[in-house]
Amino acid sequence: MSDFAHRLITWQKVHGRHDLPWQNTTDPYAIWVSEIMLQQTQVMAVIGYYSKFMQRFPDIATLANATQDEVLQHWSGLGYYSRARNLHNAAVTIMDEHHGQFPQDFETIQTLSGIGRSTAAAIASFAFNQVQTILDGNVKRVLARHFLVEGWPSAPQIEKQLWLLAESLLPKAGMVAYTQGLMDLGATLCTRSKPKCDACPLMNSCTAYAQQRVHTLPTPKPRKTIPEKNTTMLILRCGDEIMLEKRPPTGIWGGLWSFPEIDADTDTQTEALIEHIVKTRFGILAQTDKPLTKLSHAFTHFKLHIQPQPLNVLRPNTNVGETMQIWLSIDDAIGAAIPTPVRKILLSLQNK
Repeated sequence: MSDFAHRLITWQKVHGRHDLPWQNTTDPYAIWVSEIMLQQTQVMAVIGYYSKFMQRFPDIATLANATQDEVLQHWSGLGYYSRARNLHNAAVTIMDEHHGQFPQDFETIQTLSGIGRSTAAAIASFAFNQVQTILDGNVKRVLARHFLVEGWPSAPQIEKQLWLLAESLLPKAGMVAYTQGLMDLGATLCTRSKPKCDACPLMNSCTAYAQQRVHTLPTPKPRKTIPEKNTTMLILRCGDEIMLEKRPPTGIWGGLWSFPEIDADTDTQTEALIEHIVKTRFGILAQTDKPLTKLSHAFTHFKLHIQPQPLNVLRPNTNVGETMQIWLSIDDAIGAAIPTPVRKILLSLQNK
């Protein structure tokens, strides 16, 4: 066993995290759900969602038999909704192709929707005690600092280098403590800002610490100008109800319920134009009200500026054919599978 692995395992057993809701189990389903939720999301943000999700979907069969809308509803607010869709799709695959049993084969695990190499390795390590290496953002940071690996960690060549390095450090025993130790070290000590080097079990062998390079590594992603987009969200109110529209299954907020949008420059939209669009698109006669305060929402690749535009419905559409719209009370809408900005707008309406 390498000195790196030995010190990490020893440290984890004493100082690591041992009481998270998804720990102290070898149930691959519980571990899988937690690993998907923890992708690009911090532990403290996940804990509450995880507990409620597991209460509603306690096993693979329950998750597979649920509708995607139900799954998204219990994911609402956690963000990166493709994770929820992939989780649901993978559960269906497990029921259909693996007799309802989570596969143990490492390569097979990676064929499930939403599971990449690092997530598969975490599941295989924790559930099946397999010797597999993880390489999430926290681990990349630990390795880049400890072994002075320069370059943006997600660049193909640098990432390949980090995978090889991670594989070379794997112990033959103690995989659960080692894998959890890597996660814990990156999350609690070797953090992006204000790292606690004095408490780190690897401080004495850390090259970045020795060369006073901790704060410059890992190399940040090359900066690009983040594009900004504008949209108008149409808040159609009829009595005590508002209208929500189901978004396409893929793309931003895929499969969630949201306000209908006008994807145009908000500065060119007149009240008459908005009312005309509503009548043309939905067959609804409505009158614009005073616009609400604008809000912004940052995605990974762009920033969205939202203008909420209330409209009072004067004559609803009496067509009872199948549509992608529903009418709900504000309270029921808040509990639906909706994006975070939509929930903020609904909460502001609830208080009026």
